[in-house]
Amino acid sequence: MIQGFWKAAEADPKRIALVDADDKEYTAGEILSAANQIVHGLKSHGFAPGDCVAMLLPNGVEVVQMLAGTMQCAAFLASLNTSLTSAELGYIIRDSESKFFIFHERFAEQAIGAIKEAGIDPKHCFEVRSSDDDNSDYPSFASLLAGQPTTRPEQTPSGQFMQYTSGTTGKPKGIKRALLPMDADMLVGFMGMHLAKFDILPGGDGVHLCPAPMYHMAPLSYAWFSLHLEHKVVLLSSWDPERALQMIDKHRVTQMQMVPTHFHRLLALPKAVRDKYDVSSLRNVLHAAAPCPIDTKRQMLEWFGPVVYEYYGATEGGGSLIKPKEWLEHPGSVGRAWEGAEIHVFDDDGEPCPPGTPGTIYMLLMQDFEYRGDKKKTADNRRGNLFTVGDIGFLDEDGYLFLCDRKIDMIISGGVNIYPAEIENTLMGHPDVVDVAVFGIPNKEWGESVKAVVQLTDGLAPTPDLEKQIIEYCTAHIAKYKVPRSVDFSAALPRDGSGKLHKRTLRAPYWQGNDTRI
Repeated sequence: MIQGFWKAAEADPKRIALVDADDKEYTAGEILSAANQIVHGLKSHGFAPGDCVAMLLPNGVEVVQMLAGTMQCAAFLASLNTSLTSAELGYIIRDSESKFFIFHERFAEQAIGAIKEAGIDPKHCFEVRSSDDDNSDYPSFASLLAGQPTTRPEQTPSGQFMQYTSGTTGKPKGIKRALLPMDADMLVGFMGMHLAKFDILPGGDGVHLCPAPMYHMAPLSYAWFSLHLEHKVVLLSSWDPERALQMIDKHRVTQMQMVPTHFHRLLALPKAVRDKYDVSSLRNVLHAAAPCPIDTKRQMLEWFGPVVYEYYGATEGGGSLIKPKEWLEHPGSVGRAWEGAEIHVFDDDGEPCPPGTPGTIYMLLMQDFEYRGDKKKTADNRRGNLFTVGDIGFLDEDGYLFLCDRKIDMIISGGVNIYPAEIENTLMGHPDVVDVAVFGIPNKEWGESVKAVVQLTDGLAPTPDLEKQIIEYCTAHIAKYKVPRSVDFSAALPRDGSGKLHKRTLRAPYWQGNDTRI
């Protein structure tokens, strides 16, 4: 039986629930008291059910306090990307109609610009700061809590995340679901059911490591779910592969949620470094967000053991799941639809694709949503009770889903569809390649040609001979029409804190002055 965080914290307030990025421990009781004070504090400033609260915070105790507060008072919570500019942040605050804004002093310059851009009431903007600076134009986060009761509110209606997509096709779009008409404590059972799909059970010695920024939905959600299962949550401030191994070893971490980029960085560590740390406590390593090269996945399974679970879904919903031993029988697959879900693949005419034929992936809506302020996008991404995020893939004869690429990233060269992810996965097998992005660039004859941008291993300098070697490597592994016509080199590719690659940034200079498709 799952009590959920709030009731469990009341029953056992001294249990260590969180280890923050500075390695400081917090008890469940401390977090609950602060969360309750947040609710009472917001209400004292005019908060009403259905209001949106935005936060711009690093991974730390304040994120967890905000989660535990807003999710029990019918708030919408928008966790904002800390790498965004003031203008971008201001747009989201305004678009989400946020009534309150919590920001960290580390991001004060961006936040202050965003406040002015959004036109939000400065009295409702609270700064997390290390000292109570009376000269600040904004009240402190501590003042929001000060003097408020530490007891739970009489009514605890459930809240909702107000997540914004990354905006790879334009401005970020808010994904808004209706507030569920139920008490917050009633929802925790659904969280337990979800984690049970991955063989993660409540209580016991569970320890969850959150290695990615919690402004992304997956790290935020899985840390939150783990708290409800009475698992200790350990936070990293940012991704550092050796630091992650240290935390796994030190805290006997049992589960974490990752992306393939994390795997690449871990595997790039010298063997002597990897062997220093004991990872035998791991039981459930979940990953998603991008197609994972088969060789990378095999290496992770060999290292961590049969504990690597892959799933496919989106902020909008999901999804599919494949367990470790199952993946070894169906390498490259992201699994079959989990219980209660549906996955379909349609061609451009809206007809079901036969097994093995790529098309647009659609999933069953689990809860209705809208892209805030964009009815057209909402409608364009629907087929009845199905939705798509524009991913391309195919189902095999047994219903296993295989991802190809994002539709927006697909290259059309001479009328042939080329999927960059396949080429990127091939290039990641080259010993001199640390990271890679493949995309289409203008070509008068073919429409588009294949371009690769490569980050080399430390100490290597780009040369024409190395470019030739990389192209020859591709020629030996994939069809000729998929091979990059040219390779450029970059010191580092534009990835955000969660490892997501922003191809738009790389692609833009090549399309300047052309009829752009980015």
